[in-house]
Amino acid sequence: MKKVKLSEMNEDDLVRLFAENARSQDKALLSGKTANYNRLVGFMKEIHDELKSRPGDRRLALLRLFDFPNMHVRLQAAKLTKEVAPLEARAQLQAIVDSKWFPQAGDAGMSLSIMDGDIKLKLG
Repeated sequence: MKKVKLSEMNEDDLVRLFAENARSQDKALLSGKTANYNRLVGFMKEIHDELKSRPGDRRLALLRLFDFPNMHVRLQAAKLTKEVAPLEARAQLQAIVDSKWFPQAGDAGMSLSIMDGDIKLKLG
């Protein structure tokens, strides 16, 4: 596969690529392909970082995905917009929890617990 230059892509294409990547993550997760899932998570971080580095921090563009048909896409968009749109991200995460669509509902619940400070993560 040819390496994509994220810095040369427009915002709409980055959002589409984010959604495609998250859908691929969902398929990898459900089929137990952990190595593939982890690779896709790394690529999602690259897309996130590209949006964040743009003038005005363009991660808000991911809010468009809150109505996406795939639950995993909505989950990932919510998790990666918590810093720039905390109220909207929280509402999306709560909606995913309320849907009881697992495993995403469990992940969303953990994300809410982290946001609320119920769970402290130690990094490093």
